[in-house]
Amino acid sequence: MNAAFSVCVFCGSRTGVQPEAQQAAIRVGRWIGNHGGQLVYGGGNNGLMGVLADAALQAGARVIGIIPQAMVEREWAKRDCTELHVVANMHERKAMMADRADAFLALPGGIGTFEEFFEAWTWRQLGFHDKPIGLLDTGGYYQGLIAFARHGVAQGFMSDWQMDLLTVGSEPEPLLAQLVQDAGMRAQRMDLSQI
Repeated sequence: MNAAFSVCVFCGSRTGVQPEAQQAAIRVGRWIGNHGGQLVYGGGNNGLMGVLADAALQAGARVIGIIPQAMVEREWAKRDCTELHVVANMHERKAMMADRADAFLALPGGIGTFEEFFEAWTWRQLGFHDKPIGLLDTGGYYQGLIAFARHGVAQGFMSDWQMDLLTVGSEPEPLLAQLVQDAGMRAQRMDLSQI
């Protein structure tokens, strides 16, 4: 069965201290599954990555995990993904994730999440892809990052149009609906006008 859309989600390999981050990961996974979508993610079983993948699988989503061999050797892989791709390195991982996605979404996470998010954003501003990019600001987690990026605009190192490449939201469901719509896809069993 083909998925109606495919969202690449970047998120933490830890759960964080705020329960709302875990709840957001569950809501994202459920939304993707409940709307006939496919989750593409880093293939991990720990932290928000595992929470997200479990919720997506339980909701009927196809879950595509992409993980470097070194992480598999550390027993970090989620073995029950619909597809688990083991790649040689992080470069291959990110390229395959980008290729398999219609849109990108960053949930709370650490330096790995930041790096993946910034690379997707950079690739878009360079014209390497035209896929929408979302930032889920759960509990204000990304307020400092957003303020820092706006400071970059104010200091002349960035432009407003680069900020406009991002869709920022604090609730998963309307943010996901917007990303899917912006990608030109249509989620199953969903009327976007009702969101």
